[in-house]
Amino acid sequence: MADIDVRMDQVSKQFAEVTAVDELTLEIDRGEFFSLLGPSGCGKTTTLRMIGGFEEPSRGRIYLGGKDVTTMAPYRRNVNTVFQSYALFPHLTVFDNVAFGLRRKKVQKTEVGRRVGDALRLVDLPGFERRKPSQLSGGQQQRVALARALVNEPQVLLLDEPLGALDLKLRKQMQLELKRIQNEVGITFLYVTHDQDEAMTMSNRIAVMRHGRIEQIGAPEDVYEAPATEFVAGFLGASNLLDGEVKDSDGSRATIRLRTGDAITVPAERLDGPERKVKVGVRPEKIKLEQDSEPLAGGWNAIEGTLRMATYVGVSHQFTIDGPGDRPLTVYAQNLGAETIPAPGQRVRLVWRPEHTFVVRPSEPLADWEEET
Repeated sequence: MADIDVRMDQVSKQFAEVTAVDELTLEIDRGEFFSLLGPSGCGKTTTLRMIGGFEEPSRGRIYLGGKDVTTMAPYRRNVNTVFQSYALFPHLTVFDNVAFGLRRKKVQKTEVGRRVGDALRLVDLPGFERRKPSQLSGGQQQRVALARALVNEPQVLLLDEPLGALDLKLRKQMQLELKRIQNEVGITFLYVTHDQDEAMTMSNRIAVMRHGRIEQIGAPEDVYEAPATEFVAGFLGASNLLDGEVKDSDGSRATIRLRTGDAITVPAERLDGPERKVKVGVRPEKIKLEQDSEPLAGGWNAIEGTLRMATYVGVSHQFTIDGPGDRPLTVYAQNLGAETIPAPGQRVRLVWRPEHTFVVRPSEPLADWEEET
């Protein structure tokens, strides 16, 4: 238990008749960059606020470093929070903003100066001590907010969509900066976001949330390559999903028959339980687009369709294909500059390796997620 910084044990939170968090159990290791990922209303921010002490659970217990903090006031918890709004004091200098918490704790003046200087160097803002927040860019203000939180040396740093107000280019830069800073300080970061790219870029592990529950938890590459549910497959990146039925399995390989009669081979380990009705999926970048007259490579999965649209996006081409049963499918092809691009209306074949295929159980309609994203 000593190596676990955050533990939630069957935690629920209700607001009147609405269940925001539903029997959530979670453990976050010390020094981990952990992200809660999901659409608006999934319970991720409520979860963060309960860990920070800003909301009290309706049921369950919360532990920080093995200590029960369920009913403890926020100021008594060894955590700090960075919000999307920065929440800097506009009348104070950068130095005074960062030093605010240390002075509240009656830290000696020389120690305050040393720690504030170290924090500003960590976020690459030395020399900005005397500026006011109004004299800083949005990215610089976010760095000051981060320094103000880190200077207190919290056990856990909570980050509630802190990059949401930044433009795309700056957001990408700050993602790498946050990961660098977390690696340097070794503090546990708990990050809340609805942006899959942020979660994938920075996190050691991701928990994908829906309706107040965790749908899947794991390393980014594991969650992306082998989604556990239809919702995760659709929310974390683009997926091509087709309805099918498991027909047979020889121990290492299984055959799934699509409604159109096409047979798809998958590793048997990808089957989860005895369900026969499944959805079979493959990521767009795993698919190779061919002329349907070309000979098919042995051992590859293949389905045919009609190219509807080809879009040039610089580093790649994005193709939209009317697949089996007129199901729209997406293919990403790296732009190497030498390939022949098929024309709309042309018959094409989509081929991919069986090991790039995943299988998920069909879930209830995703109308709520589609509206929120």
